[in-house]
Amino acid sequence: MTHIPEIVTEGTGHHEEIADRAEFELGFSAKGRTRAAAVTALGKLVAAAQPALDSPAVAVTHRRLWVHDEWRRGSRTGTCRAEEHLTLRVTALDRLESVLGSLLGAEPASFSGPSWTLEDSDAALAAAQREAVRDARRRAEGYAAALGGRLGALRRLSESDGRGAPMMAMRAAAAEGGPDVDVHDLELEPEPVRVTVRCTTTWGLET
Repeated sequence: MTHIPEIVTEGTGHHEEIADRAEFELGFSAKGRTRAAAVTALGKLVAAAQPALDSPAVAVTHRRLWVHDEWRRGSRTGTCRAEEHLTLRVTALDRLESVLGSLLGAEPASFSGPSWTLEDSDAALAAAQREAVRDARRRAEGYAAALGGRLGALRRLSESDGRGAPMMAMRAAAAEGGPDVDVHDLELEPEPVRVTVRCTTTWGLET
């Protein structure tokens, strides 16, 4: 059986676009003498943020509620706490400042973001894949020429471990209370999101 020489190369591809989506996490917390009282107080806090959450520019992707007794040194304190944590996505970045101003004005107990993302991440991934294959081919052609031959057909291709998820910039914001907090000076401008792909290719070597 004749052994046919092969060339194995790795390629890396990047694709970068300015983010067109922003994701945030925020939480509200309230206390009461009973669970019912804590939940009622929490409802008032969340209601203050509801107009921003109902905006067409906002998609609430996750909600989680906790209601529990408070403990100190192994004993109940006699108060209860209710918490609601939300993850949301701002889908129209021209509304970003107004949405954040309203949310922060509702005095959330915690707030973090944005995580910048892309609406069409599949297209960005495909572009990075094409560049990774081109890079692997360029490397293989260089080796083939160095060996005095020419590159044959592609025989195998696999995605290497370490394929990069989109890189997302993270920033945190804080507020001092009051409705419609001014967030203009925080400069929360959309940032580039980079998708990275690595692949391993095997090519025939024609001599």
